[in-house]
Amino acid sequence: MTPNLILAQAQTPQLQSTAVVVTIVGLLAAGLVGWLIAAVVGFTRGAAARWFALSALCLIIYHLHLLAFALLGTKESDVEKLLRFGSFFNLFVFLGSLCAIIGFLKLPKPRQ
Repeated sequence: MTPNLILAQAQTPQLQSTAVVVTIVGLLAAGLVGWLIAAVVGFTRGAAARWFALSALCLIIYHLHLLAFALLGTKESDVEKLLRFGSFFNLFVFLGSLCAIIGFLKLPKPRQ
């Protein structure tokens, strides 16, 4: 391999456009606000809707954890520490899905 090709592979990729960053941050913020509204509305409804509110709360924690992971990634140079912190971000999606399943099971049966 030529030295230039080896150097090209070793460089870290740079974002070429600020539109990508704005899109990612904007969608993350919109999702966070949306799930926050869903959690607030869910907790004001009946008992079955509280499970859906807990599901929304888990997804709020997921968004916050993803944001903290991104911020830690810009500051932390230890990759192992970063991966340990980020390895559980799907846990909140799993817990949210369990809360949604329980919420569906607790819904009253439709009348025939």
